Amino acid sequence: MNVRYAFRRLLRPRGREAFLATLPTNARVLDVGCGSNSPADVKAQRPDLYYVGVDVSDYNHSVAPQTVADEYHVATPEGFADSIAALGKFDAVIWSHNLEHCNAPERMFDVVGGALGPGGALYLAWPAEHTVNLPSRGGCLNFFDDPTHREMPRFARVLERLREAGLKTTFESRAYKPLLPYALGGLLEPISRLTGRVAPLRSTWAFYGFESVVWFKRT
Repeated sequence: MNVRYAFRRLLRPRGREAFLATLPTNARVLDVGCGSNSPADVKAQRPDLYYVGVDVSDYNHSVAPQTVADEYHVATPEGFADSIAALGKFDAVIWSHNLEHCNAPERMFDVVGGALGPGGALYLAWPAEHTVNLPSRGGCLNFFDDPTHREMPRFARVLERLREAGLKTTFESRAYKPLLPYALGGLLEPISRLTGRVAPLRSTWAFYGFESVVWFKRT
């Protein structure tokens, strides 16, 4: 299992798995919008972490999140920010591909920023602004391929609001293109275009720079 996550860190040196590897032992971690097997993946990579997941539904889990998370909370979309604000302080927050789904993104900046204790770290990823102009693919390449996407987060505004919340960036990429997946995505682009689907290992995402990725720290 550790080999799998080491491979993911190699592929995406500023991805979620790489972020988790930097956290101290027994850190308290909040996962905002924890669908797609995130609880099981995080605990498999770092079983020492105290993991708290929050979402608005049980989305795309092959392992029941209640069986692996230390705490798992399901909120309404309207009460999502309030449920996070009630959970206290954390050593780290994972906020991956959730911002673009939120009903009240401006409030979420304050809530997520406020969830970080002194020295806390935040991993944030969302679809880059230029994805509104990318071709449509199965697996999502154009922002509007996902009908649950709401407002497009603007890179400059995201950084501005989280800096207002007392955080500073330690890494930022408006269009993240990690080298190995980027190269693979280029090789597989004809197949991806022909099949109309994003290629494995998020390589099509890397080729097009689908994600904005930012790491923050509370100093």
